[in-house]
Amino acid sequence: MSIDWLVGDHTAVAAERILDVAGQCFAERGVAGATMGDIAAAAGCSRPTIYRYFQDRDALRMAFVHREARRIGARIAADAEAAADPTARLVDAMVEALSRVRSDPVLAAWFRGDQRSTATDIAATSQVILAITAAFLGDPTDDDIRDRARWVVRIVLSLLNDPGDSEAEERRLLQRYLAPVVVPVERPTPRTAIRRRERT
Repeated sequence: MSIDWLVGDHTAVAAERILDVAGQCFAERGVAGATMGDIAAAAGCSRPTIYRYFQDRDALRMAFVHREARRIGARIAADAEAAADPTARLVDAMVEALSRVRSDPVLAAWFRGDQRSTATDIAATSQVILAITAAFLGDPTDDDIRDRARWVVRIVLSLLNDPGDSEAEERRLLQRYLAPVVVPVERPTPRTAIRRRERT
């Protein structure tokens, strides 16, 4: 399929199209195996066109991961909006994140075989993924919230690289060993502390 990358609306959507095609190349050839030449050929453009939008292969990979993280993060945030219990909200969000990555062939390819280290390195150092996770937990500018977000990201990556025996097992482990650490404990106000003492 021939595409004129420099005419009309194609200029505005070129980077998105390149990322779409790159995702398919990652799934078919592996993250490490997909070259810029492969992506250019699949997109119907030249390698210089790819480099016009992405400085190098690492930049393209990072852009792809960030786009997908934003997409999944927005869906999870929308699904979790009505949840009242913060622990259930966190655990449900993490289980959903794991499910969405695993069920998407393009994203699942990042966590197969020798691709895992590339995916883990990008996600673990991504300020975009950290900010999305921190915003889900609370104030993304708060250092404590950001530390909690780093821990959530590491646990999700760990489970993507080394899944539990079942979703039920993963959910149980997250509820028991992650949520109590990540979900901030409500500090009682002086008034509620007095009421508690009066009850005892």
